[in-house]
Amino acid sequence: MLEWKHEANGKRALLIQGARRIGKSTIVEEFAKKEYSSYLLIDFNKASASVKSLFNDLMDIDFLFLQLQTIYNVSLENRKSLIVFDEVQKCPMARQAIKYLVQDGRYDYIETGSLISIRQNTKDITIPSEEERIDMHPMDFEEFLWATGDTASAPLIRSFYEKRLPLAAAHRSKEKDIRLYMLVGGMPQAVNEYLDTNDLSKVDAIKRNIIQLYSDDFLKLDPSGKTSRLFMSIPSQLSKNMSRYYPSAAIGSIDSKKEEELLANLEDSKTVLVSYHADDLNVGMSLTKDISKYKLYVSDTGLFITMVFWDKSFTENVIYRKLIADKLEANLGYVYENLVAQMLTATGNNLFYYTFEKDEKHSYEIDFLLSRGSKICPVEVKSSGYRTHASLDAFRNKFSSRIKQSYILYTKDVQKDGDLLFLPFYMAELI
Repeated sequence: MLEWKHEANGKRALLIQGARRIGKSTIVEEFAKKEYSSYLLIDFNKASASVKSLFNDLMDIDFLFLQLQTIYNVSLENRKSLIVFDEVQKCPMARQAIKYLVQDGRYDYIETGSLISIRQNTKDITIPSEEERIDMHPMDFEEFLWATGDTASAPLIRSFYEKRLPLAAAHRSKEKDIRLYMLVGGMPQAVNEYLDTNDLSKVDAIKRNIIQLYSDDFLKLDPSGKTSRLFMSIPSQLSKNMSRYYPSAAIGSIDSKKEEELLANLEDSKTVLVSYHADDLNVGMSLTKDISKYKLYVSDTGLFITMVFWDKSFTENVIYRKLIADKLEANLGYVYENLVAQMLTATGNNLFYYTFEKDEKHSYEIDFLLSRGSKICPVEVKSSGYRTHASLDAFRNKFSSRIKQSYILYTKDVQKDGDLLFLPFYMAELI
């Protein structure tokens, strides 16, 4: 946001996209307080029809600014003030007006948008080219540590990662931290509840409310309920260790065009992360991805874990205690896979995976592929049985000339085995 302010210098608005309840409004308002002499925030969820109608006619921009300052009791200063359009998808004409407001040049503009597809609400307007977009995600692991008052661990973990050194005695403590992060997640409301109560059952109740909110929003977008069912079936499909997500398993048979529409709505909502199958193992994997073959992850692993236990009206604290102690009698590989997807996305990576034939009935699979320079880095997720990694071994033999570094993410400490690097999950954001 600071880079945008200084580099754009009023010539571009900023659109912050993200799922609901991840703190977009809060962080934008904090930014406005610290970086501007004054700011005017219009929450289009609450704004009256008369406020929204002001953006229907921009013939007299002076009148628009006068009205807004009077209604919101805010004095705006030339090049020192910010105007925030919160939940801008609720007022498409305000989004369209950005072009002319930026050209006017008096103030800076930040828009926020969430969940119900911005595309759905802007199909009849002209999208402003004077708009820079960034995605906001749930709190990452480092931010979670900050929230708990721990500002020392992240730099230390980075130092050990860069030196490829094991944490030794400190490893168990960091493993406990990453499991706590998995359970609580990165939704600010859930994190605050944990900090206030130290009661994971109350945290679970917050997460259930957020999931229900998402489900209700999906129903507004798609009254058939198919989008909601696709979302809720993510844990089930990941737990079966399938090589792709099958919409038909959640909603029955649909044609490819309808599948693309439903997937686009899910992707636009920012509640899910999509990992596409890479068909050509070159750096530009997005150019050859197979849009019909993909995996879905939940954007926040804390929500994902609550969805895993959705068959109960609440997730008992005993389950959380066993999870945090790593003693729950279940294969949690798919939970860790969701965690890695979230952590890689938080650091700006697009998600891709790869499968190739093992024999007539079986295939090898690489969980994640990352582009680094002119090479690729395969990443395999192991919650147990880390000594066997047949898929990664076969991949390294087949594509050795294209690989920069191979990684296994697992629950133990840093170690190297030739050119294979084993890293604990709390280092996933660093690769």
